Amino acid sequence: MLNGILLVNAGEQLALGNMLFVLLTFVVLLFFIGKFAWKPITKMMQDRADKIANDLDSAESSKDEAAKLVSKRNAELQATQAEATTIINNANNTASKRSDDIIAQARDNASSMKMKANAEIAQERSEAMADVKNEVADLSVSIAQKIIQKELKLDDQKALIDAYIGELEAK
Repeated sequence: MLNGILLVNAGEQLALGNMLFVLLTFVVLLFFIGKFAWKPITKMMQDRADKIANDLDSAESSKDEAAKLVSKRNAELQATQAEATTIINNANNTASKRSDDIIAQARDNASSMKMKANAEIAQERSEAMADVKNEVADLSVSIAQKIIQKELKLDDQKALIDAYIGELEAK
């Protein structure tokens, strides 16, 4: 029995010693884990959190920059469209003025040609009238010569005048 009591007592001391050893080993293990593993793990987690925050900030700034570029491109596009519209309007105005100038010049040319043609017609008319006067004078002289040479009756005089008019029309 004594043996049993000593063993029971020894078992309790052994269990208490084991428990103290396990507790001490656990504390030492926590110390080493804290010193060698916990700090690097928390540092790694903090670095990752910082990197994610930086990436989010970078993405936000890139988004803002892209929005600025889009608005800048839209403004440039509108300016380019306005400039193109201005160029087209200027070209249309220039073409309209040029066509008006060409039409005015054509009218002036036509008017001068008409005036020149009228002057030529008047010249031709006066020349024709001069020729007719000369012909009439020649005809009168010829008729007078023939009348002097022979005395004409009314019928002969009409025939003579008709013959001279026929000659005149033939010329």
